[in-house]
Amino acid sequence: MKDKRILYVSSEVVPYLAENEVSIQSYEFPKMINDLGGQIRIFMPRYGNINERRHQLHEVIRLSGMNLVVNDMDMPLIIKVASIPKERIQVYFIDNDEYFKRKATFSDEEGNFFTDNDERAIFFAKGVVETVKKLNWVPDVIHVHGWMAALLPVYLKHYYKNEGIFTDTKIVSSIYNSGFEGALETNFKDKLAFDAIGENALKTVEDPTFENLMKLTIDHSDALIIGSEELNPNLTKYIETSEKPFLPFEPKDKIKDEYVDFIRKNLF
Repeated sequence: MKDKRILYVSSEVVPYLAENEVSIQSYEFPKMINDLGGQIRIFMPRYGNINERRHQLHEVIRLSGMNLVVNDMDMPLIIKVASIPKERIQVYFIDNDEYFKRKATFSDEEGNFFTDNDERAIFFAKGVVETVKKLNWVPDVIHVHGWMAALLPVYLKHYYKNEGIFTDTKIVSSIYNSGFEGALETNFKDKLAFDAIGENALKTVEDPTFENLMKLTIDHSDALIIGSEELNPNLTKYIETSEKPFLPFEPKDKIKDEYVDFIRKNLF
């Protein structure tokens, strides 16, 4: 893995948010590759409940200042960066006051799912790609974690399909049970269609439930990892019948060697 470039794109990462299966694995996998001499970058949203002072986030002026179009609206992109203590791994935070200033991740204090979570996911996906382009840091592999990051494979295969920088980049997605109840906004597919996402893809999210969003991610990934021991049986079956290489769930004490071998065999 020495000198291989792997970009990790995640909804949640420790130590910036509470521990759960997504946030823990979004830290553990990069650490594995970093320890083996790989080159690592991590991207996540800069939610308002992340303590910027404690974690020493600071804005990267040379990367900020772009506007991203989401559903025909110009939204300013702010990029912040920090380093995971002791690991020498840089974490880039995608920020925008409209989408991420609120002091919560996905729901308000009463547990109500934010109605603009679909647009936040679109903004996050575009923000990651545009920032990577500005960094001119071409990843060999992109590893996606969590549903807020689930649109990245879709945008790379459609909206950014003519970007030469990503021609040889492979995408692996970890699929978890950590999702949401109900569905995204009913006009979600219209927002994707605005960005020239293909008609065949949109059929998958005519009903934009968590399960269907994950199926959309599976369809646009080159390889898959089952991240939850008790994954939704429908998603497990969808992965198994996708004809794509996949790594079954492995406990923490076994995953390191399995993960590294899987990446080497299927993505390089």
